[in-house]
Amino acid sequence: MTDVEHISRKGSGVPVSWFPIPDEAELPEDLQGLFSKAREKIGFVPNVFRAYSFRPDRLRAWFSHYRQLHEETENLDGAEREMIAVVVSMKNGCLYCLVAHGAALREALGDPILADRITLDHRRAGLDERRTAILDFAAKITEKPLECSAEDLAHLKSFGLTEEEVWDVVEIASMYNFTNRMSLACGMIPNEEYHALAR
Repeated sequence: MTDVEHISRKGSGVPVSWFPIPDEAELPEDLQGLFSKAREKIGFVPNVFRAYSFRPDRLRAWFSHYRQLHEETENLDGAEREMIAVVVSMKNGCLYCLVAHGAALREALGDPILADRITLDHRRAGLDERRTAILDFAAKITEKPLECSAEDLAHLKSFGLTEEEVWDVVEIASMYNFTNRMSLACGMIPNEEYHALAR
């Protein structure tokens, strides 16, 4: 294992995670491949991969789930899936996911101003009724889960989402509540590179 200070923000002394970070060369071959693909695609390895690699099997399972949830469907596109991620993360105050998925949303929308507005306050971002309803429900799942009802699901279906897509809204919001809590409880810090992406 490397010292947690070894992979930190340059000069800040802030570790990527409060848990030990394995050396990449010690990881299973498939996870080394995941790190390599990340470098090819975005130019760096997301710190969440490094932090989660403390438990390689959990990283593998988490990333597989993440990829499934971000697969676009006819009525729920990639940008809308990222919108759910940032709305949940804002409600939870999750620095890592706000920075990482804020960058992903800027890229998905091709509109950094709209993306930042959604990230900070989706209700003041000028979204249409359909997207507002999706994000309001994601916020409700996060803040008031005991108040969720079958009527919430029917409301989303009234905007053309299929039952499977409504399930996806629920699952994406729920997964980011999990991921936010993992990030906050492990002290994960986002890569500095995210801040400049898609500006």
